[in-house]
Amino acid sequence: MGGARGGSGTEPLAPDRLVRSIEDYLAEHPAAAVLEDGRVVFDMRSARYSVTESHGRCVLQLWSDERNLMRTVVDMQARARCLRLMTRRMGAPRPQALELVPTSDRRTPTARETTRRNYHRLLERVLTQGFIGSKVDGMRSAMDLEHSFGPAYVRGRLLKGTAADAVIGVGEAESAATVDGILTLGVLWLDYCRQHGDGRRHFGGLKVVVPAGALRTTAERMAWLNHTAANFQLFTLDEQSEELVAVDFRDTGNLESRLVHVFSSEAAFERCRTGLDRLLDLVPTEARDRVEVHPRSATEVGLLLHGLEFARARHRLAARSFAHEDELTFGAGLNETPLTEENEGLCRELLTRLFLSRHADGVPSDPLFRLQPERWLESGLRAAIGELLPGLRGDMLYSQVPALSSGDRGLLDLLTIDRNGRLAVVELKADEDLHLPMQALDYWIRVRALNEDRQPAAAGGWPVSAFERQGYFAGAEVSPAPPRLLLAAPALRIHPANEPVLRYLSTQIEWELIALSEHWRRELKVVFRKHAAAG
Repeated sequence: MGGARGGSGTEPLAPDRLVRSIEDYLAEHPAAAVLEDGRVVFDMRSARYSVTESHGRCVLQLWSDERNLMRTVVDMQARARCLRLMTRRMGAPRPQALELVPTSDRRTPTARETTRRNYHRLLERVLTQGFIGSKVDGMRSAMDLEHSFGPAYVRGRLLKGTAADAVIGVGEAESAATVDGILTLGVLWLDYCRQHGDGRRHFGGLKVVVPAGALRTTAERMAWLNHTAANFQLFTLDEQSEELVAVDFRDTGNLESRLVHVFSSEAAFERCRTGLDRLLDLVPTEARDRVEVHPRSATEVGLLLHGLEFARARHRLAARSFAHEDELTFGAGLNETPLTEENEGLCRELLTRLFLSRHADGVPSDPLFRLQPERWLESGLRAAIGELLPGLRGDMLYSQVPALSSGDRGLLDLLTIDRNGRLAVVELKADEDLHLPMQALDYWIRVRALNEDRQPAAAGGWPVSAFERQGYFAGAEVSPAPPRLLLAAPALRIHPANEPVLRYLSTQIEWELIALSEHWRRELKVVFRKHAAAG
């Protein structure tokens, strides 16, 4: 960054200097995060950016699956390994600050490394005291990108004669997402130990150590691993008292799962029809047949282009009145803007650009082309599911299904039934995701629990599931058989670790890994499929 500074009392930096400084910072810190008002709005490990000089301005664009942002950078200050950017947004009266920081982990690198080193020593000491007669061996936390191991987890082995267990732990200072990811890394570590052993010892199991009070996700997942393939054990560690406690992961209490009642799409369309007609009038005439009209609730309908919601109509009570009114907005994510007569021209201009950018032959570097690739993939699969996966019923397909479990709100990508009435959970990824199998397992667990919540049918047949009671799959019977689990991603975007993790899932889970064509935006087809039975 060359010590570049702007700010009060100095001349603002030239646009080309701002561009170089931002590019240099992001190149130097590939795990950087972008903060606004102290909140992480972009994690650059998964987000994308473009910074250019255009008409004498430094234009910064950021986009991810959740949001997109475009700002003009007018000044910059480098401070303590961070970069503070003063930016202007179209129509905003005052500059707004964005901060680039080296990582979304707000600890300093030194503090983070010290905390992890202390946890490493603590875990080794506790294991030695807790497993008398066993030898704690090879404890490490070094990065190993080839095998997907990162420094947040401490891994090693417990040896006793010719028997051995893999062991992995994570400290309480790590993020909730990191703690919840431990079982994926633990399964991979067990598999690594088995594959790279010297043949003298048999690795019979995996011991997983999580912070006290942070066990529920790991426990629920561990219950659905294949316990004939390995002896899985879960422990909590209180870092203050150094107490290591074995946990019965089969007894974590009732799984609290419930569904939001299905609403009438036709009624939602009718309520919002006037607003939808006004929004569609702003879409370029030649592009209107590309618009997807998708109801979000009984009183809200969104307009989408290849899965990206760009406008919406809401029918609601007017303020200080019992009359209803339409609220119309445009823009995606944080850029959602109420539609008014004054900004109607701007909306029309932005929609023209959207439809010029977001199509199968678009420019990959364009943020509007790249935004929310999984929703684009979902949109394509929804439209062609009967052809691509002929055993599934495309006429009874629900997307982004709200479900609640253990107090956490989740959205299932796709839920349907097959020709025999058996539920099928479909989880999609457009890019590599190490944790895809475990995240999909979470949804499978919820769907299974809801399907097992049954009441006697009034006219015989299968007892009625929670799905049917909440209005899903009208006119069909839902089988009491466990759901199928389908995971779909472009062939070259399937993480190499996904298949080894899938092989350790319970034999009660009938999973299928579906590889899609790499150029799926242009042509969506199945390249190959792997099944649980094929192992």
